[in-house]
Amino acid sequence: MARDLSEQTTFPDLRNWEDSPQKTADACNAVRELKAYLQAQQREITDEQGRERAKEKAREERQRIQRSQTDKSKLQQRLNNLHSLVGTQQGGYDFQDWFFDVLDYCEIQNRRPYISNGRQIDGSITLDGTTYLVELKFTASQADATDVDSLRAKVDDKADNTMGIMVSISGYSGVAIAGASGRQSKLLLFDATHLYLFLSGSMPFSEIIARVRRHASQTSAAYLSVSDFNI
Repeated sequence: MARDLSEQTTFPDLRNWEDSPQKTADACNAVRELKAYLQAQQREITDEQGRERAKEKAREERQRIQRSQTDKSKLQQRLNNLHSLVGTQQGGYDFQDWFFDVLDYCEIQNRRPYISNGRQIDGSITLDGTTYLVELKFTASQADATDVDSLRAKVDDKADNTMGIMVSISGYSGVAIAGASGRQSKLLLFDATHLYLFLSGSMPFSEIIARVRRHASQTSAAYLSVSDFNI
């Protein structure tokens, strides 16, 4: 009712009075004041709703961050617990599960292990329009040239835009790094330090991959040490 009154512009009930002009003027002033009051009240309501929405969004963001940190801490603890299993078959399977749980956590599109043309593929990642075949090494010794050659053969068997990612928990021999590098190479190499760089919260895992790929594009080197990231 008050809103209807605030929109009133004519006052037929005030006509034919001796002081009709004054009454009409007073009515107009009253309507303006009512309208201003209602507008101010509406602004207060809107501002309050906005504040409530902002507070709710802040609460949700804090909860998301807390969940994120909790989940990442669990991922780190799981990896720490796997160290005693390095070099075992069970450790390799558990590391594989852990790695793809990391990708799911990071919301990186992935496919878990599968067989293609008779070859065992440890899985794949699709990031920024590029698909990477994944090779995971959870061995006590460094990955060597034969491991690199095996991944390269799988990549070369796929479409031209396919690349390869190897993650070796114990790092790489110099021969392996040299073999993975070069002008025509499509391989990127990662080790435990790259995983812990992500787990520490210093850099998203997708950015770590992008950083190593940029380095490979700029230098033809498949491996970039975390110490050279210049964070």
